[in-house]
Amino acid sequence: MPDPTQAQSYYSITTGHSPLIATAIHDGHQVRENIQSLFSLNSDERLREEDPYTAGWVSITDNRIIGLNSRFEMDLNRSRDKAIYRKPEDAWGLTVWKDELPEELAQESLARYDQFYADVKQMLQGIADRHGCFVVYDLHTYNHRREGANGSEADPQENPEVNLGTGNMNRQLWAPVVDAFTQSLQQYDYQGRHLDVRENVKFEGGHFMRWIHDTFPDRACVISIEFKKFFMDEWTGKPDEAQLQEIKSALQSTTEPVLQAREQVCKTL
Repeated sequence: MPDPTQAQSYYSITTGHSPLIATAIHDGHQVRENIQSLFSLNSDERLREEDPYTAGWVSITDNRIIGLNSRFEMDLNRSRDKAIYRKPEDAWGLTVWKDELPEELAQESLARYDQFYADVKQMLQGIADRHGCFVVYDLHTYNHRREGANGSEADPQENPEVNLGTGNMNRQLWAPVVDAFTQSLQQYDYQGRHLDVRENVKFEGGHFMRWIHDTFPDRACVISIEFKKFFMDEWTGKPDEAQLQEIKSALQSTTEPVLQAREQVCKTL
């Protein structure tokens, strides 16, 4: 069985033995040198809309995909035509570039985008060939204090601590897997309490999830897992280290029941 790590300067892919893959495609923060001076946003402003620390959670399994470059350079969770934030409305109202990004530099970013998707397809095809079907934990985080560092938190009723995006999957087919994940995460003893885990409240999932489902129909179950940034200060970027580890442990607790449920579904395919 293969166990290589494939790395470009802007992402890394590690292939192991399991039918479970964990991804952190928005963890990256670096930007390449030839566009660095073109950003109107500083490093802290970019960091706030990225998903820092998600790469620390992917080690719950041996198949890992990590984005190393900022989503402001190219967003791997958007379709190719929207992968570069060209206008403020593409990026939460933020003006990303000082001037319009030169087309040759945009094409360089899109070539990286294409390479990423080609390499992920090759990786997932190998896992599908070995296991028949597979599960992906598509790990993200989201902001909930958009009114400023001292502003109020967003309404918890509309902003669960963990939002599960399942909007693009064959939900009926993969019900055993999604239910196993949800129940095990909800039941986890998280520092003496239980996490608020709900499905498709804030997000239903992005392009990466849709692309995997379209590419591997009824062979892939991608759960887009969005953690509200309750474990960190979203304005300074400073995390609560104990909670970072606790979230990783909570995710780890879901893997056995999820893999058992995957086996059950695979037998029906």
